[in-house]
Amino acid sequence: MTSPTAPPSPEQRPVTTETHGDTRIDEYGWLRDREDPATVAHLEAENAWTEERLAHLAPVRERLFEEIRARIVETDLSVPARRGPWWYYSRTQEGLSYPIHCRREAIDDVVPLDPPSDDAEVVLYDENHESGDAEFFSVGILGVSPDHQSLAVATDTVGNERYTLSFRHLDDRVNPTEAIEDVSYGFAWSKDAAHCFYTRVDEAWRPFQLWRHQIGTEPSADVLVLEESDARFNIGVGKSRDGEVIMVSVSSSATSETRWLPSDNPTTALSMLLPRSEGVEHFVEHAIDGSGTRWWLNATNESGAIDFRLDAARVTPEPVSWSTVIPHRPGTRLEGVDAFASALVLSERGDAETQLRIIALEGRDLLSGNLLEGARVLRAERDPQATWLDQNPESNTTKLRIGQTSLVDPTMVGELDLDTFEINVLKRQQVRGGYEIGDYRTWREWATASDGTPIPISLVARRDLALPAPCLLYGYGAYEISMDPAFSAGRLVLLDQGVVFAIAHVRGGGEMGRGWYDAGHLDAKENSFSDFAACADHLLSEGVTTRSQLAARGGSAGGLLMGAVANQFGDRFAAILGEVAFVDALNTMLDPSLPLTVGEYEEWGNPTADSEAYAAIKSYAPYENVSSDQTYPAMLFTGGLNDTRVGFWEPAKFVARLRERVPGIDALLRMEMGVGHGGPSGRYDSWREEAFVLAWLLEQIGALRS
Repeated sequence: MTSPTAPPSPEQRPVTTETHGDTRIDEYGWLRDREDPATVAHLEAENAWTEERLAHLAPVRERLFEEIRARIVETDLSVPARRGPWWYYSRTQEGLSYPIHCRREAIDDVVPLDPPSDDAEVVLYDENHESGDAEFFSVGILGVSPDHQSLAVATDTVGNERYTLSFRHLDDRVNPTEAIEDVSYGFAWSKDAAHCFYTRVDEAWRPFQLWRHQIGTEPSADVLVLEESDARFNIGVGKSRDGEVIMVSVSSSATSETRWLPSDNPTTALSMLLPRSEGVEHFVEHAIDGSGTRWWLNATNESGAIDFRLDAARVTPEPVSWSTVIPHRPGTRLEGVDAFASALVLSERGDAETQLRIIALEGRDLLSGNLLEGARVLRAERDPQATWLDQNPESNTTKLRIGQTSLVDPTMVGELDLDTFEINVLKRQQVRGGYEIGDYRTWREWATASDGTPIPISLVARRDLALPAPCLLYGYGAYEISMDPAFSAGRLVLLDQGVVFAIAHVRGGGEMGRGWYDAGHLDAKENSFSDFAACADHLLSEGVTTRSQLAARGGSAGGLLMGAVANQFGDRFAAILGEVAFVDALNTMLDPSLPLTVGEYEEWGNPTADSEAYAAIKSYAPYENVSSDQTYPAMLFTGGLNDTRVGFWEPAKFVARLRERVPGIDALLRMEMGVGHGGPSGRYDSWREEAFVLAWLLEQIGALRS
């Protein structure tokens, strides 16, 4: 096969549209049609060109892959979690791409941390065996029944996040033969394990139906329990920790509704607990305290409690009457509420870090007194850090499983004694290759945004690194999702080559609470982009790096960030990497048939119905704003042909327009032809993909070792 000598130049098939009196021409909209042979041919040509351009990096990619692999413990065991008579865990094995899910008998309460003997281990599900020769394999549901005798498994072999749900018995019974297609995330067993609940997606990949299935029967006999007609809303289903309640959520980005039914009566109708009220969000916990009193707990942003307050109500036959038990605390975002028989645990966020607040419940009525009085706060010692509640499947416990990490501290899983508040470290992530924490440092800096707002930046580098140095600045900034400072063994490849890694906690994320999110979405979205530029300017002005050594990286909605930054602030960077990048935002948001549209109106705005939303999205949408007047760095954009969240055509169109309007631009496209939004499914393939993009990044910022 002859190597390409020039980048692909796809045919232009201009289509003119007019919206709110504004006329636009899209020359490359036809690339959305994957049935058009020219589309696949173009994507394959792009891959060939990228491979040709970067062929000289093949030895570097192989070296980086081996270095990543050399840092990661390939044969490893998760910390087992107790559920009834069993300890459940997963393990990985050197040479195998996927985890193996197992259990072993619980003889006592001591967490078994040693590798089990063959006769002590029961393999529940080996993803390596089950995946066969599939190019892609993902498990979306893996649920053991309450009686521990059955297993529900949902798998995807394409990457489009439409799962096939099947069942198998873990005892001597003959396995059920039914398979349920087009299943989404979310699953719940009934208490007797004779029924289960699952969700199905519509043509726009929206979980819009809740179904009940009786194990051992044909799916054609399944019962439709709930259907949501409003395309903004998704249905979710799960089970309370105490196992008593099936919880059903119906939610959009800004509005929530919760229904429920008793898990021991799965055929009864759903009961409404909290109806939807436009613009009001909530999340609900069901609890039974040490005295046997049953409670509903409701964290809500109702009545201006933007960082959420906590309400409680006793479960009684009468209509639920709510009382506020923890008032709204501005600046302390309540992100989670977990109830145990002896304690209430609040997952909180403030100042771009997380913590746990633990409230003892023994002898305490939730509706009497100040719940915060006497509460204890748990957070890791090193800043910036992250602390969270780990797996705790059982309600009646005096020990909590928690996790902690930082950019230099490998992840620790510990057991917190609720009586003494002492932590027993169960496992600390092992790092191969002689990792010494003292060889690295992590710190926090604050950039100043264009409107004067301080923007946090989390950084990590080798302690002996002289600055300025090559730097990779990562960003996301959407959906109130926070990029917490967490350790990565694979990232040591970057750090050991003299690169500073930095996270720009821009507005649009949730790092500083709900107000931080509100200031970075809808008509305030521009703040995300200018915040990222401010972080880059700070790193440059403070001597952390130089323009020829600074790269930017972001994926999905963070890919939109990368595209907008390239158009507006590209001269700050030597390279920009956008992965599965949402760069054709305006055209996508104008098409309600796509998965990322109607449900996303509350994130980006509705440009079809609202001329101001149209103007706002058009002002920053990367595809609409490619300009020959801008200085662009080298750029690499990626996509997945089976991606249902960000269409494969988005990065393809963006790169095509860049080449058309900016002659001589160094822009590459890499399209994975057999995967979806999450990239390759196997860990070795994922490491190779990471090595591919790191080799390109390191070359662009002058950090390749000779």
